[in-house]
Amino acid sequence: MAIPFSADEVFEMAEQIERNGATFYRTAAEKFTDIGPVLLDLARMEDEHLKTFTTMRADLSGGELDTPVYDPDGEVQMYLRVMADGNIFDLKTDPAQQLAGITTSQAVLKRAMQAERDSIAFYVGLKESVSKKAGKDKVQAIIREEVGHMAILNEKLQALK
Repeated sequence: MAIPFSADEVFEMAEQIERNGATFYRTAAEKFTDIGPVLLDLARMEDEHLKTFTTMRADLSGGELDTPVYDPDGEVQMYLRVMADGNIFDLKTDPAQQLAGITTSQAVLKRAMQAERDSIAFYVGLKESVSKKAGKDKVQAIIREEVGHMAILNEKLQALK
């Protein structure tokens, strides 16, 4: 049986995803200067997402902090557990380490696209477990922005080919 996450823990994971994303983009921008401006723009967007999740987490009332996310079939909990265990992407690993062995701008863009896909999948699960009052619409807006990040990354990747 999966151990359920509280809303506070889920938002904490979302915050860490955004921190890691911003760090990854900033580190990659230093290493791959030809695509640096695009990567720095993405880092700033991740910073804004972090602020949103931090605010949403702070707005949780006392009872909501410890209440397990709503997940009657346990599917969201199983997915979040897989993510938390580092099987999708490791929230505890330094994002700069993800750049080890990446030697081309195309490869870093592909790695970034994979991270964005993983983030979108996580946020879809998060959206399903967040009430309208707790900010479901804000999570949906972040999902749309992450999809936009994919478009930006893909456009840049196509331009480099």
